[in-house]
Amino acid sequence: MTETIKDGVVVSTIYTLTVEGEVIEFATLEDPLEYLHGADNILPALEEALVGKTIGDKISLTLTPEEGYGEYDEDEIDEVERDELPDEIEVGMDLLMEDEFGNFFEARVKEINDDVVVLDFNSTLAGKTVHYEVEVIGIREADPDELEAGYPLNDIDDEDDEFDDD
Repeated sequence: MTETIKDGVVVSTIYTLTVEGEVIEFATLEDPLEYLHGADNILPALEEALVGKTIGDKISLTLTPEEGYGEYDEDEIDEVERDELPDEIEVGMDLLMEDEFGNFFEARVKEINDDVVVLDFNSTLAGKTVHYEVEVIGIREADPDELEAGYPLNDIDDEDDEFDDD
């Protein structure tokens, strides 16, 4: 049994992420965050702060934009032809975009014009100081499939029984 957090273990945490005192996201005992330590599944500064921690340990961590989600970058705003996007979009909506290489990016609709839509590819937390309150609730060795995938795998039944036409 793994006692401490190190590369190659799956870590379960509960946490609260706040910006200027406002809760932005959280994970609970009923729905904890699981990540593979050492696989860049979480922010590097947060991952580093968790090294050596054990079940029950708690950390409180404030990250500057440079340590967290980066500075806001005006170069991350782009225009896309209106006809390349779904009809049902509105300002403030988040979209999942795919480039010509098959890479996916999240973008927020910033402005809608007749011919083009202005998209913001910055993280919604870019340019902000963020604060994490984290508690470690589980640590286990990753299995070989998880190490190969680079993230924890859910206990999904891989059998095709539900798709059979019996």
